[in-house]
Amino acid sequence: MKNFFSKMSKGKKAWLIFAAVIVVVILVLVVLGTRNNATAASTYQTVAVERGNLTATIGATGSVRSNQSAILTWQTTGTIDAINVQPGDKVQVEEVLATLSQTSLPQNVILARSDLVTAQRNLDNLRDSATQRAQAQLDLVTAQKNHDNTKATLDGLMAKNHGGTAPDIQNAQAQVIIAQQNLNAAQTYYDYTKYLGDEDPNKARAYSNLYNAQQSLNTAQDNLDYFLLVPSGRDVAEAQAKFDLAVAQLADAQRTWDRQKNGPDPSDIAAAQAKVDAVQATLNMAQISAPFAGTVTGVGGMAGDQVSPGTSAFRVDDLSRMQVDVQVSEVDINNVQVGQPVILTFDAISGKTYNGQIIEVAQAGDSVQGAVNFTVTVELTDSDTKVKSGMTAAVTITVKQLNDVLLVPNRAVRLVNNQRVVYILRNDQPVEVNVNLGDSSDTVSEVVSSNLKVGDLIILNPPSTLFNRSNGGGGGGMFGGGG
Repeated sequence: MKNFFSKMSKGKKAWLIFAAVIVVVILVLVVLGTRNNATAASTYQTVAVERGNLTATIGATGSVRSNQSAILTWQTTGTIDAINVQPGDKVQVEEVLATLSQTSLPQNVILARSDLVTAQRNLDNLRDSATQRAQAQLDLVTAQKNHDNTKATLDGLMAKNHGGTAPDIQNAQAQVIIAQQNLNAAQTYYDYTKYLGDEDPNKARAYSNLYNAQQSLNTAQDNLDYFLLVPSGRDVAEAQAKFDLAVAQLADAQRTWDRQKNGPDPSDIAAAQAKVDAVQATLNMAQISAPFAGTVTGVGGMAGDQVSPGTSAFRVDDLSRMQVDVQVSEVDINNVQVGQPVILTFDAISGKTYNGQIIEVAQAGDSVQGAVNFTVTVELTDSDTKVKSGMTAAVTITVKQLNDVLLVPNRAVRLVNNQRVVYILRNDQPVEVNVNLGDSSDTVSEVVSSNLKVGDLIILNPPSTLFNRSNGGGGGGMFGGGG
């Protein structure tokens, strides 16, 4: 070899050296490029696209409350005589929890005991006694008889027909005219004497003449009425008035009987019962009773304490059904339905999850600072004594269960130019792929449409320079932040 190089010209030697250097440089560049690509590929965290099951959920938080809760207060003044329960005791509806000393009560509460006896007796008499019904029947019979009698009298007067000739009638009319003139003259004479003393004979004579003239006119008028075939006007008016009164009395008696014939009038019973209830309510001010079956969760005061209206006495909760009210966004509310299962966790109860279900979904939303939320009520189905009213609960609502769907991790999704994308590794290089997503859970989302296929390697931590550049410097959020 040495002889070979020694025999070559100086120019040929230079060319060979240059060619060797070029080959070495190319080899070095290839090695470095391969190493850089391997290094770049090794910096990406990837996961293969696969099909699987997806449980779509909605998360929310709320505070635990009992199904029913009541804060009981005293309604009158007095001294606590006895407290019958302690916190944690279970009570039944209407069970007496505490009482006030009778001698410390206001007068109206003390007298309510005797008023209740009277009101209850009146109610019992109304319900059980037949006296009112019998009296109503008797009154109806009496009113009917009086009605019939007065009608017969009126009909008799109106039906009289005495007859009479024209001369009889003319003569009777003349007698009325004469009697009227005599009455007028007697009245004039009496008017002159009425200022005389009562012992004056002239006044006495004038009064006697006036009286006789009035009687004569009445007789003449009755005679004329007789011949004119009409009863006496006074008799007819009196008979008509009596008949009208009898008609009204009969109607009243009939209404009373109609109310009583089938037993006591319901309105009378209701009025009597209202009186009993009102007196009982006054009497009940001397004690505190449980409004429903539950557990005593708070006791205020002790025996011997002075109380007044509004003083707190007890808190009672129905702990048999524990519930949580959560707020769900208007975007998600149409995916929420009564009966859907729920998982609950509590910061105060570590290492344990509870089950529940939705029992109520509000039909109207509330707008707070422009955000519209709907109240959803969840009931625990496996609550225990560790779950207490007021605790904060993290609620996960299962809204849909999808099987065998294409899934991508949420952490791999980015937002580029208002389009959701993922980056896959092809030939050791990141490639942007558009994705349209459906339902999602906390970790993965359903791919509705995309060029992705099972086995593609999704980059979980694409460099921010990729999507920042294509998004005009933007990005962020669950589907837009850095890896």
